[in-house]
Amino acid sequence: MKTKIKHCIIFCFLLWSCGHHDNSTYKLPDTEEQTNGISEQQKANLPKFLFENTTHNLGEIIQGKQVTDTFHFKNIGNSNLLISDVKTSCGCTTTSPLKEPVKPGEEGKVPVSFDTTNKDGEGTVYVIVTANTYPAQTVLTIKANVVKQ
Repeated sequence: MKTKIKHCIIFCFLLWSCGHHDNSTYKLPDTEEQTNGISEQQKANLPKFLFENTTHNLGEIIQGKQVTDTFHFKNIGNSNLLISDVKTSCGCTTTSPLKEPVKPGEEGKVPVSFDTTNKDGEGTVYVIVTANTYPAQTVLTIKANVVKQ
């Protein structure tokens, strides 16, 4: 129940921060839902993300600028890691993740572009990466303070 309340609060914040949010394309991952039906042995054989950082603070950005940032990761699992989908919490953020598998022990990246047009003040944007990992979804966070010039 606490998880649902937390998700509801985050969802309401996202609606407020982006303004043009489409409920049908964005949902925070439910980690409880992801644990059902997966044995410990199956988990051990899956690929696994190890991100350098799951949160990037871009600091102060002049309104109207487009900023590009990259989340770097390593596959520390036991099989090839394949990103199947990436969604953002705001239309102001785009990404073009790797399409090819990342072998165990190899590194990959999730590049993200953040458009500050029509943004003002402090804000947070989420990037939900879905892959053949456990858990299946990883939440990346971008924080920034957009200021008018």
